[in-house]
Amino acid sequence: MNPLPITVEERRSRLALLEAAMEAQGIAACVIDATSSLRYFTGLSWHPSERLTGAVVRPGKPLAYVTPRFELDKVGSIVGVPGEILTWEEHESPFKLVADLVGPTGRVAVDAQARVFIWLGLAEALGADRLIGADPLIVPLRARKSEAEIALMTRAKALTLEAHRRAHESLRAGVRASEVVSFIDQQHRALGADGGNTFCIVSFGTDTSLPHGGEGDPQLHDGDVVLIDTGCALDGYNADITRTYVFGEPTDEVRRIWDLEHEAQARAFKAAQLGAPCEAVDAAARGFLASQGLGPDYQLPGLPHRTGHGIGLDIHEAPNLVRGDMTALDVGMCFSNEPMIVVPGRFGIRLEDHFHMTADGPRWFTSPQSSLDDPFAGVEPLRA
Repeated sequence: MNPLPITVEERRSRLALLEAAMEAQGIAACVIDATSSLRYFTGLSWHPSERLTGAVVRPGKPLAYVTPRFELDKVGSIVGVPGEILTWEEHESPFKLVADLVGPTGRVAVDAQARVFIWLGLAEALGADRLIGADPLIVPLRARKSEAEIALMTRAKALTLEAHRRAHESLRAGVRASEVVSFIDQQHRALGADGGNTFCIVSFGTDTSLPHGGEGDPQLHDGDVVLIDTGCALDGYNADITRTYVFGEPTDEVRRIWDLEHEAQARAFKAAQLGAPCEAVDAAARGFLASQGLGPDYQLPGLPHRTGHGIGLDIHEAPNLVRGDMTALDVGMCFSNEPMIVVPGRFGIRLEDHFHMTADGPRWFTSPQSSLDDPFAGVEPLRA
């Protein structure tokens, strides 16, 4: 059974924290575009287009939405947190509407994920010198997940792990990557996710050496390394899990690299301690791989990308487990752990699971793959 969705009361508490942070920093307004932050704070999930639909948050003042006049009825029917809805006609400027609402003075924080035309329109209407990025306000709030958010992601990841397990059981010689993608989509839907796959990468053979897969639609052959990276969502909260194994008998080299990947993932998890900087987790994985003759740094054979990323309403969100990210690990933060090893032109091994920080340290959402030969050993079948 899926957890309950995020409540209006929780969204109101998020807005209160945002307003408090704005007051502390002397910011008059925060403009949120049709991004995941709009859903996070207000419950309004809106597909972005060339027309501005968003929200304006002002400390101590009513929440305001801005949308085209012809979208009024629709927006009014799906907002989560009630607020004033201001509209503009097709020949009018939504940015002037925002400027009139905000007033002639005070700094205005703008959603860092907002499209460029939003920034440019606000700069023209308000003055570019008044605009600042809203990440320092928004990221610290979104990075620390509540119990309700953790519950949704826990379930979403369980659904994706089950879709992985079923895909592994279904593999047969000659199947195409696109057929496996479709199969996993069907399983996500059957298990009760929000729609099917949020994304799905299925790679066979040498395509596994490309972190995001190849461009073709290869068939599966005996002895191929298989890398599947996929996810689903519940109430917008994401899963993202990768499993790597062999269809047939692994070579000694594949087995060696798989074992190193498994150990690198374990060392990254162990390094994720409260108060440690995010970059320490990346350093632990990368340092171990270098000690085994891989890399160093981003050199190949080795680890070509960061060890992990934050996750929540976005599959990739700040902070990240990467060199230079000095964010201190704190309770409620959620990350992928995926120190992939690439052997160029031959194969790649990525084991990706996610963990969240608790008062007692890191805790896995899903147990890591324990075996190359039996990739779902110990995983109990899950029913919808």
